[in-house]
Formats: sequence, C-alpha cells, structure tokens
Amino acid sequence: MLEQLNVNPSSGDPIYRQLNQQIVRLIVGGQLQPQQVLPSVRQIAEHLAVNPMTVSRAIQQLVEQGWLERRRGQPTRVAEQAPSEKISSAELISPQANALIAQAKQLGVSLEQLQAVIEASWNQ
Repeated sequence: MLEQLNVNPSSGDPIYRQLNQQIVRLIVGGQLQPQQVLPSVRQIAEHLAVNPMTVSRAIQQLVEQGWLERRRGQPTRVAEQAPSEKISSAELISPQANALIAQAKQLGVSLEQLQAVIEASWNQ
C-alpha cells in the first residue's frame, strides 16, 4: 500500500488532505479491501518523509468519516462498510475534471480536442 501513496509538499493542498484523498481513492477503487490492515502512522510518515502528526491527522479524519476503524491495541483497518454517503469513483475525480474543463475553456480547447487528449493519455 505504501508504494501507492505519494504527496506533493509544493501543492496547494495540505499534505494531510492529499493523504486523506488518496486513501479514500484506494478504498473506493478496491485497492484497499474491508478489514485490510494499514501500515502504522510511523511507517507511512517515514515512507512519505512527513511529520507523523500530519499522517495521524489524516488517519483520524478517515476514522471520523467512517472509512477506517481504530481499536485500542490493534492496527488501523479499512472499515467493513463504507460511509453512508456512498461515493463513486466518478465522483472522486469530479473536482479534477472540472478544473481540467475550466482550463480547456480558458485556452480555447474544443470538447473534441479535449476528448482526443484524454483518449490519447488513457491509451498510453
């Protein structure tokens, strides 16, 4: 799982939010299964070269949102049931899609041109 996580410190998004979003994507995308054990906060922090408190904050938010479960003395696991507000894979990429569309419109890229770019990237 660690190899699937990465953060960009120079991004406008805080690291804890990037980590939160990536773990949700892994759960929704099926790469993390219910009851699967996550690496420790320390292991994740070392892998990403970030402060353990940053990782802990992201994990705690995921617990509060219902994506993960923590029990005293046991490792953090993916929750058996996803949060009640079921999120689809398509909904997770919607913000990035909207940003891409806005940029394309600013640059005068037509829908057909944008679709061609996406298709070419998809097929790589």
